[in-house]
Amino acid sequence: MSTAAVRQMSQGGDPAATCSVDHQVQHESGQRQAFCGLAGIVWLHRKIQDSFFLVVGSRTCAHLLQSAAGVMIFAEPRFATAVLQDRDLAGLADCNDELDRVVNELLERRPDIGTLFLVASCPSEVIKLDLHKAAERLAAAHAGKKRIIAYSGSGLDTTFTQGEDTCLSALVPELPANDGERALLVAGTLADVVEDQLSRLFERLGISPVYFLPPRRAAALPPVGPGTKVLAAQPFLGETITALTERGAELLSGLYPLGIEGTRAWLGAAADAWRISQQTVDEVCAAPIARAERGLARYKEQLQGKRISFLPDSMLEIPIGRFLQRECGMDLVEVGVPYVDRRMLSAELELMPPRLRLTEGQDLDRQLDRLRADRPDITVCGLGLANPLEAEGLTTKWSIELVFTPIHGFDQAADLAELFARPLNRRQRLAF
Repeated sequence: MSTAAVRQMSQGGDPAATCSVDHQVQHESGQRQAFCGLAGIVWLHRKIQDSFFLVVGSRTCAHLLQSAAGVMIFAEPRFATAVLQDRDLAGLADCNDELDRVVNELLERRPDIGTLFLVASCPSEVIKLDLHKAAERLAAAHAGKKRIIAYSGSGLDTTFTQGEDTCLSALVPELPANDGERALLVAGTLADVVEDQLSRLFERLGISPVYFLPPRRAAALPPVGPGTKVLAAQPFLGETITALTERGAELLSGLYPLGIEGTRAWLGAAADAWRISQQTVDEVCAAPIARAERGLARYKEQLQGKRISFLPDSMLEIPIGRFLQRECGMDLVEVGVPYVDRRMLSAELELMPPRLRLTEGQDLDRQLDRLRADRPDITVCGLGLANPLEAEGLTTKWSIELVFTPIHGFDQAADLAELFARPLNRRQRLAF
């Protein structure tokens, strides 16, 4: 795929993939299968290196984090669970007194903590424990020496990636003011290696200064204000984008940096805001696009013509479906999304193939019935469904891997394709 072809595709001009801007979304409501927002702590605590996440929840919350993060017994992680006991849940104990005690002991034992996140869970929200007031009280008690912020990781009515959205939106009021300086802010957690690669590309394009939210250290929060242009790196940050625009920032809409086409269009949106010529963008992107094309070639042959269905889970289903269909030649049977945020996904929706079965929300039984009738080559779903579906002879891909694995940018395009070639290879080996 040449640079010129990527440019044409990013503008919806690929004749091989007719687009529709008015997709009929099938809304579903019923039983759902998803992780809760606490799962976001697994990648957020690794990214924000001076942070600590204290979940106020049950033993189930603690087991989820320990299992998902894979923390060894001799490691000292930067997250923990303040377990609500029966007396707390019954209202026989003062939860605020207990929370103050736990936080004070934690900060005394871990003076390296720069920002402490108090994370609400389903149990703490059910008993109406106000962690926002607790955060204000504790921040005042520590005289500004520690930043203490509360947000909700509850899974009562959200999907698991929204934990990052609620965390980052809670950080926005803490961001210093940008007094009119033109700056680019990339919103959404990216692996450090991806962040470094994108930073080099922005530097070569002549775009500066460039900030990332979340930063690697919460002590170095990026400024935001009327001069800030925001590029969303993740499609599930609607609440965060709203909070940033309320501070005066402007969202640069477009594709997400997944695959060659998406990354080229994403960089192009920033270049347009800086009035940088498309010729310059083509020149800067030529070498990484060539590398990405070589890497993709070996997987495209395996994926070409394979049928894939997405069950709603991570909010990444639409941009990844776009990549697999337009760059890897896969056929999209169904793309299910927890919810369709058209402000965040409008450019991606324009590149979805017509007559695609696009569902919002979930009625699990109905979706499983359709899946068994369709029998796609690959099904992308949550962990709880993967093993039962494999037992029925369906090949699956865990959707949570798409969040834990570095997949953004040119140099990760082949890695993203490999995630879907791998289960096909596994199935083929097992057949023998």
